[in-house]
Amino acid sequence: MRILLLSAYDGGSHSYWRKGLVAQFSEYQWTVLTLPGRHFSWRIRGNPISWLMTESEKLSKNYDLIIATSMVDLSTLKGIFPGLAAAPTICYFHENQFAYPNQPQPQPQPQRGTVLEPKMVNIYAALSADRLLFNSEFNRQTFLTGADQLIKRMPDLRPPRISEWLEDKSAVLPVAVEESAYGDSDQRRNSSPISDSDHRWQCEPNESPIKIVWAARWEHDKGPDQLLTIVRELNRRDVDYRLCLLGETFRKVPEEFDAIREEAGVRIVQYGYAESREEYLEWLRTAEIFLSTALHEFQGVSVLEGVLAGCKPVLPDRLSYSELVPANYLYASHPSAIEEEAVTAVDLIIRLSGEETEIPDVSRFTWPFLEKSYREELESTAMFPERSVAIDKN
Repeated sequence: MRILLLSAYDGGSHSYWRKGLVAQFSEYQWTVLTLPGRHFSWRIRGNPISWLMTESEKLSKNYDLIIATSMVDLSTLKGIFPGLAAAPTICYFHENQFAYPNQPQPQPQPQRGTVLEPKMVNIYAALSADRLLFNSEFNRQTFLTGADQLIKRMPDLRPPRISEWLEDKSAVLPVAVEESAYGDSDQRRNSSPISDSDHRWQCEPNESPIKIVWAARWEHDKGPDQLLTIVRELNRRDVDYRLCLLGETFRKVPEEFDAIREEAGVRIVQYGYAESREEYLEWLRTAEIFLSTALHEFQGVSVLEGVLAGCKPVLPDRLSYSELVPANYLYASHPSAIEEEAVTAVDLIIRLSGEETEIPDVSRFTWPFLEKSYREELESTAMFPERSVAIDKN
């Protein structure tokens, strides 16, 4: 089967998913086109022009199936390359543009087009695809609800519920995690010798601090303000802990990270991006708690990696997290009352670190469990695409 795979914002989990998909189904004939994950506003609207300039030959060929992320301006691309319109198409939603938190500080008001355009790209891509796959039910529902709410704002000639056109051709299929990267289940906890782990976490052999890892993009939507408040609550209670801060940084780093570094002080054992993938995995393997403070998360690949590596998750009870782990690993969500939220988070950190709680089973998010579902989606869409959208004009 000849597959054209399009990833228009190929960073983070998008790249992780793309590489895993191609590697898992190496028997297919893949043509992969990607664009760097930067300059978001231009990228999401300009990707057809970028590919027109650089990849016209590949886009003019015939394919048995197209798989495009929701960042791809799919309807425009099919208009520029009419041959693509005949190919069955899957649109994969890592995220949607309707469920992002607002910036925490006052920002200049963007022009209306910059707010509307990314959302309309998502909607048009969904309309022009034969199958819609979402990495979580949270992602699917916020997209369908958000699309309805946006279309209601049209001044006239609007459908009552655009979600009714899209829901029937949608399904949830998570990003699959490569389980083998974390070793056998019996080896996932403290895979390094104890002395190496103690050295890594900067503690003496007779010390037993709570080893906490936080791994996310260093941006406002990952909750740095919430993280700072949790650090303050840990300090207030005089909890013995070590904190490993991992994640990608960008030109503008939220100021809360400087405050976290100052207030946690010597308790911080890692501050910034790991030098290598193996270094990142080693931090996960030797940690006890994987902490998230996210305000925006459509699945949670880093959480799944942490749990597979042997961490106990401590996650806010919001977003997609209830789909990943049982409720006893979730702390109460109070985004508008972060001091109250921090108390519940620290309560959970202390409780999980002080008891023999089993690490939750997240094996259903690994390739051995998801391979069959992915294969069925790819092959059934290629063979039996639904080539029309049933529209009730009444």
